[in-house]
Amino acid sequence: AEELHIVQALAAIDINVSAQNSDVFSLANHAHATIIVGFGVTGAATTVTLEECDDFSPTTSTAIAFSYYAETTAGGDTLGARTAATSSGFASGTNDGIFFVLEVDASQLTDGYPNLRVALTDPGAATLASVWAILSGPRYAGDQNATAIA
Repeated sequence: AEELHIVQALAAIDINVSAQNSDVFSLANHAHATIIVGFGVTGAATTVTLEECDDFSPTTSTAIAFSYYAETTAGGDTLGARTAATSSGFASGTNDGIFFVLEVDASQLTDGYPNLRVALTDPGAATLASVWAILSGPRYAGDQNATAIA
């Protein structure tokens, strides 16, 4: 807990209601983000993209390329090989109980865009999703760290 900062960026929700964006979180004080996108019951595939943001609103956001690992076996815990995603993201698949691990370094972000958010398209069927970010490489480590969401 002293070397990581964990952000619940999107509490578990049915994303069938409309496209959903996670909360915006900052890498200004961290070197790396490991983002876990989980799916419970999956009615249909959704597209997962990662956006760099200029502020917490965000006033401006741009989809970026990133790397990810996939666990697409229902209830599994073994990640597949590292995969490169373009700024168009990737489709999640339709198995229940799957997750994806997105990896991004702060150095990959454009100057003036220190923040990130995950964007999920409306799958068109009941689909439960959640997003967690684990920020590492803190600039100022300690037993309590500053917020990364405001």
